[in-house]
Amino acid sequence: MTLSIIPGARLPTKHGAFTLVGFEGFADGQDHVALVCGDITEKQGVLTRIHSECLTGDVFGSRRCDCGDQLETALEKIAAHGAGVVIYLRQEGRGIGLNNKLRAYALQDQGMDTVEANHALGFADDLRDFTPAVQILKALQVPSVQLLTNNPRKVDALVAGGIEAVRVPLLSCVSVDNAAYLQTKALKLGHLIPDSKNRAAS
Repeated sequence: MTLSIIPGARLPTKHGAFTLVGFEGFADGQDHVALVCGDITEKQGVLTRIHSECLTGDVFGSRRCDCGDQLETALEKIAAHGAGVVIYLRQEGRGIGLNNKLRAYALQDQGMDTVEANHALGFADDLRDFTPAVQILKALQVPSVQLLTNNPRKVDALVAGGIEAVRVPLLSCVSVDNAAYLQTKALKLGHLIPDSKNRAAS
């Protein structure tokens, strides 16, 4: 299947100016996008964030997770750096979809953690596929990245796809609402959560 690139459009944000580039033709049937800052073509060590869609966190500001905080932090860091890319993948709820994510939330309200809730609904821990991110980076002619992530799976996926990647920890804001969520990510999903005691909890 051939990847098609939708011509980029200027996207001014509160962090700075980005170019929003669309992509279609993925095996998963989704349309994914990249927010590009500055010149990244054929550059080494491009500051990069692979971010999976989270309507509740990214749009509504939910504190159940750290997704919105991570997206904002990545955009801020990339804009301040002057060059980089945020790849936004349409993989809501670690790949189970929005409505199933809401079903998982209901189970979490009854005492399950995120992994237990997924299992109760018949899903694996994490259904996301980061192959589209590899394809997007290759389409953007980015051979190597500094990846803003706490998830080693993302680094492994890029390296397996032929993209050189070095992990750069992404500090999360810990609060009473997401502390258990972050602990589950660390203990059950292998995320390397950096020390965030110097970030103001709220």
